[in-house]
Amino acid sequence: MHIKRLAIASLVYIAFIGWYMSTIVGDSTTSINVFGIVLPSLSNSVWVMLILLILAMGSILHVAFYSVVESLQLRKNEKDYAKMVESISDAYLGKENRSHIFKTPGYRMLGLLIDNSTVFPNNLNSLEIEDEKIRSTIKIIEDIKSGKAVDTKKLYLSIDNPLTIQNDRNAYRNESITAKDFLKNPEKYNAGLLSEIYIDYVKTASLSDIETYKSLMSKEALSNILSRVNAEENILETSNKSLISLFEELELDIQDYLDIAASMSSCMIPEQRMKLFEKISDEKEEAMDSYLFTLFDLEMIAPADAILEISQSDEYLNFKAYRALKESNQHFNINLFV
Repeated sequence: MHIKRLAIASLVYIAFIGWYMSTIVGDSTTSINVFGIVLPSLSNSVWVMLILLILAMGSILHVAFYSVVESLQLRKNEKDYAKMVESISDAYLGKENRSHIFKTPGYRMLGLLIDNSTVFPNNLNSLEIEDEKIRSTIKIIEDIKSGKAVDTKKLYLSIDNPLTIQNDRNAYRNESITAKDFLKNPEKYNAGLLSEIYIDYVKTASLSDIETYKSLMSKEALSNILSRVNAEENILETSNKSLISLFEELELDIQDYLDIAASMSSCMIPEQRMKLFEKISDEKEEAMDSYLFTLFDLEMIAPADAILEISQSDEYLNFKAYRALKESNQHFNINLFV
């Protein structure tokens, strides 16, 4: 019941009782002694009205107290509802370390479950969702999934959030952010995405730009770089020193060096190629196989024999087998032995 209505109804009721007693029942005066204190002599109707007024005030205070309690509880529910909406939105966005504090037991349990769950929204655009925040979140997710680049600054997502990565990838593909802008600001973007962009970037970038961002070097990026050496399109002119500096960005094993040597057998001039792998093999033991492969591929038998002669009996067995077959006039492609 509304307090204002209760107060008005009580006053009307008290006035009616006072009128009834003074007019219909008849009225007389009464003096009341309270703890030795004699109160003024008043008519019975007035005393009844005073008693009813005290009771009415008590009732009003009682109702007011529980109205305040109910109002506080309602505010808690409203705040928890808003937090629940935020919790669902954060779960849809895949935010890390989610922790929302709820005041009411029901919301507290649901919030704890949502904050510790992975939620994947699916086909939510077809639902009639009234809350603007969740509708906005769903739209952002659907836009990113469809390949659009949207503004996610107000969402405060980490650079490693899957939605952030996909959104940045969309921006790169849509050319709203250039590859160089990504590479110049590595602290703003996911490391995996930067590596992905660098792999694509080296297909056309100049040698100086490639070297500027070589900390992002990967085997796939290196393969794209090597494919441009003396190529017909996007040709890349580079020295052995520059190539070696790029190799040093990676932890390459024996097979990696062999793959590099094989890939460069068709694009690099013989003299540069031989000097390159000779230099690498002097510094990296893992590159000796690639140097032997290069020597045999270029028919430089004498230098290859010199290396094999001083090797251990269990070393370079594949090349020793190739040499033995070659000495027996058995001609095989060197690629079959690596």
